[in-house]
Amino acid sequence: MFRLAAELNLLLLALPLLLAWWWSFLSRRGQRHIWFSSRALLPAQSPKGTGAIALPPGLKPALIRLLEPLKLAALILFILALARPQRLHTYQVDEQKGMDILLTLDISGSMAAVDFKPKNRLEVAKEVIASFIEKRSSDRLGLVIFAATSYTKCPLTVDYDILKFYLQETELGELEDGTAMGMALAASVNRIRHAAAKTKIIILLTDGVNNRGEIDPRDAAKMARDFRIKVYTIGVGTRGEAPYPVLDSFGRQQYVMVNVEIDETLLQEMARTTGGLYFRATDPGSLRAIFAEIDRWEKTNIKSRSYYETTELFPWFIAAGLLFLFLVEVARRSFLRTLP
Repeated sequence: MFRLAAELNLLLLALPLLLAWWWSFLSRRGQRHIWFSSRALLPAQSPKGTGAIALPPGLKPALIRLLEPLKLAALILFILALARPQRLHTYQVDEQKGMDILLTLDISGSMAAVDFKPKNRLEVAKEVIASFIEKRSSDRLGLVIFAATSYTKCPLTVDYDILKFYLQETELGELEDGTAMGMALAASVNRIRHAAAKTKIIILLTDGVNNRGEIDPRDAAKMARDFRIKVYTIGVGTRGEAPYPVLDSFGRQQYVMVNVEIDETLLQEMARTTGGLYFRATDPGSLRAIFAEIDRWEKTNIKSRSYYETTELFPWFIAAGLLFLFLVEVARRSFLRTLP
């Protein structure tokens, strides 16, 4: 890519045009004459309509006629040099402003229900969350797990591989059984509230009713609102009854149908308090669609800036012009010398 940094100087190209016209005007006013003692010295025929004797045709007269155009060409090259031709190398840099997203995952015993066949709720949730992580870029993500208590499994990080590692090793039974949504949300808020990112989000996924903990989920939601943290809540589980694995007296695994109880009213209130939304996932497809929708809404801002690196080309034009003038002067003082 090329450009002229001082293109207004191209107006000076009118000067060589005026010089060319002036030289043409002078040549039409008359021929130069040299007196000889006899016309026999110049046997060439006179040009038609003139009394002068024409120079014999040949290479040398043709080269003499090229001297003035070469000087004009040198002048044109100097004017182009004044216009500062440049070669541009363009570099485009994407500036991404990431956000902080904390994934708060319920690992209570009820997440073992197998209504998301052929896997239980927790395994399906881990797969969907892993896919969500892979679609993010330039965001810091972290993982908080909870049951009767909660703790940060992985702090906010841009190392998505280590986050997925901690996610995959999350298992049922790591914590005392129960569902302490208020404690989980409060712990998540405390983890993310000092983050430098402008946008802070918590995605809380659960399948039950708040039944443990000293902090009311509504109070935890107000804490999130005060720190300008948006909370998305997701209730997972089919409607009605779901198969739940139990061991019989012989140690064999059996499935019994248990009622699915999700406090949707509470989850909706928690999300609404912080400016987020509540979703209900009744099967693996709907859970994937929910995370895809959140991914579509909460996109990282990307700004592109173009940078230019310039290489000045005017020295080449000056060098070519000087070369033309040098050749003209050398020729006029040697093999193309003419009488004044």
